[in-house]
Formats: sequence, structure tokens, C-alpha cells
Amino acid sequence: MSGQDFPTDEMRYDLLTQQALRGVIRSALQRATDAEGLPGAHHFYITFKTRAPEVSIPADLLERYPDEITIVIQHQYWDLTPDEDRFSIVLQFSGQPKKLVVPYAAITRFYDPSVQFVLQFEPPLIAEIEDDDADPADDDDDGPEDDGPKVVSLDQFRKK
Repeated sequence: MSGQDFPTDEMRYDLLTQQALRGVIRSALQRATDAEGLPGAHHFYITFKTRAPEVSIPADLLERYPDEITIVIQHQYWDLTPDEDRFSIVLQFSGQPKKLVVPYAAITRFYDPSVQFVLQFEPPLIAEIEDDDADPADDDDDGPEDDGPKVVSLDQFRKK
């Protein structure tokens, strides 16, 4: 074994850490529920992947936010229910109440600006949406690889 070989982390401490930190979100939401509202100036910005497994949001919101949405839990929210692996909440969008169910695993960012507390998570694995119009001939490996420019979204790095 050379000096640069590292043992494999079969405990997956990276995943255990993310799971524990998501427990902080669950506890914060539970405190908001137990206290019948957020204490003091606390409020939460929660960003999550709208197409992550087990996320449930109305179709019109999914159409408007096909990848990710940030919700604000502050003054007007109803039926906040933090469970072991997800939470549900009713929020108003364009004056209409909408129920959201969000697994903690779908959350990519949790921010409480009142105390400058932020947690950032790796995005969950999301199954690709199949394109019904895709041409099966496009799957041929006969042509050369496209080495053209690649487009990378920087949205996840912008301050919100």
C-alpha cells in the first residue's frame, strides 16, 4: 500500500452526515409545530428538487418549477407536519392554498436568515424524464463523440 492509497469508506460517513444534518431540519420544523409558530424572528427558506422521489406538489407548481423550488416558511403557512422522513405543509401560491409533501432527502438547501444558519446538501439522484419524441436512431454509437462546448448551470451557486 503506497502513501497515497486510502481505504474505502464502507461506512459511508458522507451519507451518514447528510442524514444527521437533515435531522436538524426535522427538529427545527418540529419546534415550529410544538411552539405553534416560529419563535422570535426565525423563518426558513427551504430549497428542494421538485422531481425527487416521493415529492408531491400540484401539477401547476411542477410546471412552473420543473427542477427546483424555494419555499419560505414564515408568516402564512398551515398544517405543518414534520414526520420521520418528510414534512407536509400548506402554502399559498398566487393566493391559492397548495399542499406540498417534501421528503428531507429532496432538500438541497435550508436557510434561516434570522441567525445566518445554512445547510447545503448534495442534490438527490433523480430519474431522467424520458422524451417520447426521441429518435431511437440517435442512440447509435457509429458517429464521433461531440466535443463541443458544454453548458453548465450556475443557479445552485447564486445567492438567493
